[in-house]
Amino acid sequence: MSKNGKAAVKKNFNREDALKRKHKATFLLNDKELEAFEVYCKRYKVKNKARFMRESVMRVVMDQFMEDYPTLFEKEDLDRLKVPE
Repeated sequence: MSKNGKAAVKKNFNREDALKRKHKATFLLNDKELEAFEVYCKRYKVKNKARFMRESVMRVVMDQFMEDYPTLFEKEDLDRLKVPE
């Protein structure tokens, strides 16, 4: 028992629960955006549009995280160190 007299609750997290999608995100498209999206999906045979949108958004997010990852030197310093080809 803990100090306040309640039994400690042990949280069991498993991978399946952690990866379960339970948060909804929506966005609107105008007519031209929707048309372009539909043409793209048809041309490239996208079968699962929700998966495609989710992966596309997360790819941009992860790319930005990787770009913003702290480094020992500033980008300008690294650019000056590049050897000309």
